[in-house]
Amino acid sequence: MHKLAVIMALAMFAQIDAASAQSYPTRPVRVIVTSTAGGPLDVFTRLITSKMEEELKQPFVVEARGGAGGNLAVVAAKQAEPDGYTILSSIDTTFTVNESLFKHVPFDSESDFVPISVLAKFGQALAVPMNSPAKSVDGLKALSLQKDINYGSAGIGSPSHLSFAYLQAVTGIKATHVPYRGNPPALLALINGETESSMVISTSLLPLAREGKVRMLAYSDSSRSQVIPDVPTVAEQGYKDFQLVFSYVLLVRAGTPKHVIDVLLPAAMRAANAPDVRDRLKAVDTVPIALSPSDSREWLRASRERWKQVITKLDIRAN
Repeated sequence: MHKLAVIMALAMFAQIDAASAQSYPTRPVRVIVTSTAGGPLDVFTRLITSKMEEELKQPFVVEARGGAGGNLAVVAAKQAEPDGYTILSSIDTTFTVNESLFKHVPFDSESDFVPISVLAKFGQALAVPMNSPAKSVDGLKALSLQKDINYGSAGIGSPSHLSFAYLQAVTGIKATHVPYRGNPPALLALINGETESSMVISTSLLPLAREGKVRMLAYSDSSRSQVIPDVPTVAEQGYKDFQLVFSYVLLVRAGTPKHVIDVLLPAAMRAANAPDVRDRLKAVDTVPIALSPSDSREWLRASRERWKQVITKLDIRAN
């Protein structure tokens, strides 16, 4: 959302009926996170909710529940009353990928939850070992057609896995997936030459690039990363429609009263756009976007359709 649009939206929300605003929240708000404690989503959630509790004068109690691609956390949130006192903080893949990735998903992405806001987005960077002959996306494609290569990820269904799978679907790169248990072992495999490529968030790669251990070939968003501005996008390298980002989204149970969402939304938007929050997000190559509920719903729907096509084409399945 452009800065002017954010300002206009916040001005509109400031006109909400005062009586409705004062009726919520009157007690602590539980925030269930679809990842493990200390992970990027958990850190992001605590950063945002700390601002929200300052404004709304009630504690926001963060509860990390990782596992099954976020499904466990969603089930816990689904069991709560739709009263706004339980919020779900999720990476968008739980609501855009899981239906296609898992044989059974214990919730309906469209009908069980309402997005408050897609608050921030982040891309992924494509990297190879420094001794790789590949200097570009097409260079990696050419290498993959000359010999069998593989790529490492943080696990099946992780952003690093999905990013490279999408890259394959668009560019024709041929590579075998090697899943690891998290980004650190996947990056260790990359610098040790066990894998020929990987696609992860840029801030994980930047220290390795500075040490001369990896070479970053491309960035996944439609515009260059603010952290690695010298690395061209995939789109700049001849794949003009390529754009791939992931996002962090706040949601509530379907049936949550409108006046509750009318309180949570502007508080969350102001939190995401606070100068100190923007600075901290920039340091981890994450961009605040703070979409409206309707725009957030369309964002999730478009991402869900794109991932359904990629997962079906490449026959990706969770264990």
